[in-house]
Amino acid sequence: MESLGVSSVQSLRALSALLSSQRDDDEEEDEGGEGGKLGPGHIGPSPKKDKEVTTAYMKKSSKDIWSEEEVAEGSHYDDLADPRPQPEYEIILKQSVGTEDLFLGLSGKDPSSMCCEAMLVKIKLPDTMATDVVLDVKEKFLDLRTPKHKLGLHLPRAIHSQEGKAQFFSERGELEVTLLLKRSMDFINTQ
Repeated sequence: MESLGVSSVQSLRALSALLSSQRDDDEEEDEGGEGGKLGPGHIGPSPKKDKEVTTAYMKKSSKDIWSEEEVAEGSHYDDLADPRPQPEYEIILKQSVGTEDLFLGLSGKDPSSMCCEAMLVKIKLPDTMATDVVLDVKEKFLDLRTPKHKLGLHLPRAIHSQEGKAQFFSERGELEVTLLLKRSMDFINTQ
């Protein structure tokens, strides 16, 4: 039994010598030559000391948490000290569907959101006049301000900020904003 133990230690040392690249002089002194203890951590290449970590992104200042590219568009509109409540809103995706789509399926459109052409945002603004509404639309952000309400809405999809329309219904106290979507697969989708 004891000869088996000695041969397994020698096998372990031979395996360690085979798998490891070259050892530092410090490690050889720590092992103590033939009488040193070896364990599973000694198999394989030795870990590198003083490894310097390099990243592609370097912070400009140690106090910076995010870079300007990492901050979502429209976040500068967020005003946490503003006490005005956020109005109720609903986002609906729309697509133009004709009889050839509905009955025959000739255009290749399907009911998925990938085939939608527009986004309708319905915002409930009770006790508000149309002249009180200030609306600013960016590619991924909708900012609405009234004397009684404030809405900073990050849009789920990119839109054409210059191609949209807004309509205020004073009898319902509701603003409907229709925004055309930027569709990344327009060359595949058919109109």
